Amino acid sequence: MQRRFNPLEADSRWQAIWDERQSFRADDASTRPRSYVLEMFPYPSGRIHIGHVRNYSMGDVLARFRRMTGHEVLHPMGWDAFGMPAENAAMEKKVHPGSWTRDNIANMRAQLKKLGFAIDWSRELATCEPDYYGQEQALFLDMLEAGLVYRKESAVNWDPVDMTVLANEQVIDGRGWRSGALVEKRKLSQWFLKITQFADDLLEGLKHLDQWPDKVRTMQENWIGKSVGLQFAFKPVAPFDSAIEVYSTRPDTIFGASFVAIAADHPVAQAVAANNPDAAAFIEKCREGGTTAAELETAEKMGFDTGLTVAHPFDPDWHLPVFIANFVLMDYGTGAVMGVPAHDQRDLDFARKYMLPVERVVAAQGDEQAPIHNEAYTGPGRVVNSRFLDGMAVEEAKAAVIARAEAEGWGAGKTVFRLRDWGVSRQRYWGTPIPVIHCEDCGAVGVPKDQLPVVLPEDVSFDIPGNPLDRHPTWKHVDCPSCGRRAVRETDTLDTFADSSWYFIRFASQPKDRPFDRATVEQWLPVGQYIGGVEHAILHLLYARFWTRALQHMGQLGFAEPFTGLFTQGMVTHETYKSPEGTWLAPQDVVRQSDGLVMAEGGAPVTVGRVEKMSKSKKNVVDPDDIIAQYGADAVRWFMLSDSPPERDLPWTEAGIEGSWRFVNRVWRLFGEHDAGAEGDDKALDRKLHQTIDGVAKDVEALGFNKAVAKIYELVNAIEKAKPSASRTAAIRALALLVAPMTPHLAEEGWAEMGGQGLIADAAWPEVDPALLVDDEVTIACQVMGKLRDTITVPKGTAKDELERLALAAPNVARILDGATPKKVIVVPDRLVNLVV
Repeated sequence: MQRRFNPLEADSRWQAIWDERQSFRADDASTRPRSYVLEMFPYPSGRIHIGHVRNYSMGDVLARFRRMTGHEVLHPMGWDAFGMPAENAAMEKKVHPGSWTRDNIANMRAQLKKLGFAIDWSRELATCEPDYYGQEQALFLDMLEAGLVYRKESAVNWDPVDMTVLANEQVIDGRGWRSGALVEKRKLSQWFLKITQFADDLLEGLKHLDQWPDKVRTMQENWIGKSVGLQFAFKPVAPFDSAIEVYSTRPDTIFGASFVAIAADHPVAQAVAANNPDAAAFIEKCREGGTTAAELETAEKMGFDTGLTVAHPFDPDWHLPVFIANFVLMDYGTGAVMGVPAHDQRDLDFARKYMLPVERVVAAQGDEQAPIHNEAYTGPGRVVNSRFLDGMAVEEAKAAVIARAEAEGWGAGKTVFRLRDWGVSRQRYWGTPIPVIHCEDCGAVGVPKDQLPVVLPEDVSFDIPGNPLDRHPTWKHVDCPSCGRRAVRETDTLDTFADSSWYFIRFASQPKDRPFDRATVEQWLPVGQYIGGVEHAILHLLYARFWTRALQHMGQLGFAEPFTGLFTQGMVTHETYKSPEGTWLAPQDVVRQSDGLVMAEGGAPVTVGRVEKMSKSKKNVVDPDDIIAQYGADAVRWFMLSDSPPERDLPWTEAGIEGSWRFVNRVWRLFGEHDAGAEGDDKALDRKLHQTIDGVAKDVEALGFNKAVAKIYELVNAIEKAKPSASRTAAIRALALLVAPMTPHLAEEGWAEMGGQGLIADAAWPEVDPALLVDDEVTIACQVMGKLRDTITVPKGTAKDELERLALAAPNVARILDGATPKKVIVVPDRLVNLVV
């Protein structure tokens, strides 16, 4: 064998063999137990990054291990290919979004293949292809028929220059992220999916997802946001004659109310604006703000005093002013809120700005009279300054207020959810066309399924801002499928989260005439292990859970949860570098010298910044292709798995990858020492081998890859130290199997050199001898005056007097004692001997 492993030659050869033999193609007809391993599919941005490599390496190790333990494994790959970046590229590069996206897919596929992932490429899909999104359109129509889809007017962010709806993340300081124009709030007819119909079930289902991270379940629980509160109406004070209905999760604080705030679109606000130009101007200013609860929380609180008042429900002589406020939306709750400044920070900020009363009504013991300054009190305590509620605990007071409201007929207890229905309309070209036709006589009519897919037109232009589908000369003009009269297609496309809400189902079954075959899907799903970033903890995972429930509700699937196991991996991080001018530098632009870092060109000193998540903006990214070209795929994979617990961030370092490369070569040299003719046993090595086989298997199943790697390091150390024997030969052969899921090219090369039958990718995981898992020998610490001086290895259960005798004879102990007799000997069986002199 060559002294050094040649990864470039080995990687390409074994990847070609796996492809030729279709080694990782999943068999729907297999009788073996099923295992579905899936990593969140990537957006085809053009290049994979080291973060992708870590994510997919983890899934790959598990997939390969499951194959070795007798499972039929489904481990597919696809592309989350619709979305705004492609349209932005079309505008900037003057290319079609489709060609840009497909070129990127080809590049990224080639990169992934260089890493030797055990992927079933026969099931590859891209959400931008009609054979995928046409089936998504069919599912949308099924949901429409089942009453899970509806259309209504909704407030959106509108960019008047780009003439498009913007996501909240695209509104920066009130302006469009591309155009810089002041964003307006507009009412547009939008399509919604009824996720709220499943809110209780989505919440209850979290209790049974015991293989999900607690933090993810908590994030979803908070997002769904179930709460019990009081819904009631404030009665108007003449001459005002309209009651204002509110909902409060804190009815215990009702005696701390000092104002009522209504949304700019509230009917009362509109009525005021009709006769008050200042109110109308304020409402227009409100439309420049954001549209989500999160954005409203951080925006400056602004209000307009309508001059109207309402009566407190417990005291008709207590009048509260009514404000139009920019932090209240009609789409959330009733479009009006009860302001309790002492116990809500938003309300407190508002009250201080407009000189409104602030009355503490909940206090911790001893703080009953403590004033509220600049921070609202939201902690536990008892109710104060609240008449009949005084002295009650918060929950007791809530119940008491609800009971009085219901008994007196002015309000009722109500359970509500923070979760809102999912608005899926996007005024964009590069997405799944919503399969609906609008007819003046028939209304919104679903496209007949035999006319699917509704394919995006190719001949579009991005020279003019806005949605190209709206101005296409022919595409949107069709006949109504119901009455035959002239009609127009829906030009909105679906939110790309819809594409990723069912792709894992399509991976399992891909018939041409329907979205999936139920029987085949239910052989594979739910996904046994799903791996991806925690940034998808809420929206993607919640939408996927909803979509699966919707399919179950319609009788198309027999299960509700899409993912049994979920793992959220840490990020890959890297140092950041800046030039003397303050510009970001890429790692390849920096050279390390004895006195520090300098620029590769010119030698100017480099400022080293924090270790941060790799990002293109800060240029601290590492291109996997460069690393693979230098060290090979297996060294990269090994580093991704070895240095940090997989749930934590992994700092990328040159020293780390070089260490992995050295380890690959250590294993390669051991393969070269495989001696089929060696004889003799090495019981200690046999025991170490079987303990490693057992431990690595358990660690991989638990996704403790760094622990598995540490055990393999220990085994390699033991093999290197062992003398030639049949046991050592067996250990080297087993080592190839143990590293096969992690460094598959190295393992295949070594397996072939050692005369292994077939591909190691098809080999079984080595069996464990249970008898060898139990240590029958122990290492005893030999101490003198409490300090470790030597060790002895003895049979477990050795008698105390024998341990004393052996410890006294230990070379280092005997040298220190120099013939002296210890005053005292302390023996702890199977652990230590301490000699007091």
